[in-house]
Amino acid sequence: MRHWREGPGDRRSYHHGNLKEALIEAARRFIAERGIGGFTLVDAARLVGVTPAALYRHFRGREALLEEVAGRGFADLAERLARALTARGTPLERFTRMGEAYLAFAEEEPGYYAAIFETRGLAAGTPNAESATLRPSPFDLLVEALQSTFPEGFGGVAPRFIALEVWALSHGLATLAASGHLPKGPGMPDKYELLRAGVLALVHGAASAQGRQ
Repeated sequence: MRHWREGPGDRRSYHHGNLKEALIEAARRFIAERGIGGFTLVDAARLVGVTPAALYRHFRGREALLEEVAGRGFADLAERLARALTARGTPLERFTRMGEAYLAFAEEEPGYYAAIFETRGLAAGTPNAESATLRPSPFDLLVEALQSTFPEGFGGVAPRFIALEVWALSHGLATLAASGHLPKGPGMPDKYELLRAGVLALVHGAASAQGRQ
């Protein structure tokens, strides 16, 4: 598939060999530029140079297309998290790299990132609804990673509780950075430094609580 040079703002059509893939790419680019509500099927059809009716040969509607984008994004994110977890280093270093991979994904793939978190549960009854229900969430991956990385556990602190804190930290930093609201300036840590400090505090805090019991 040949990509357009200037993104969704460039209305020139282009030739493609796979209409379904072209529509998915168009939706991803529109979401990255305009947000999840920033495009219609007519927009996507116009961009790839087909009539809106042609889209329904591949998707029942806009929500089905968004679910497909979310599924592609989740597969990309899951692959990045898995690579981080199997990299070299101590268990804590590997787990921290998962958070760093999460931040990098949110920055590099804003269309996928938005689709993952804003389309889950959409399109009930569409062909993609079953796969959306079966695929685990990023939170599930963090819980599994935390349990495998620290099999000894954290005493009375449930791994799911710590994973939720790490996920909230990662998601919050990604959202603040994307919106330009993360403070910057001399002496201010970047989002990766903040993440590493936060993960250390959460894990060491849980371990300390275990030691005091």
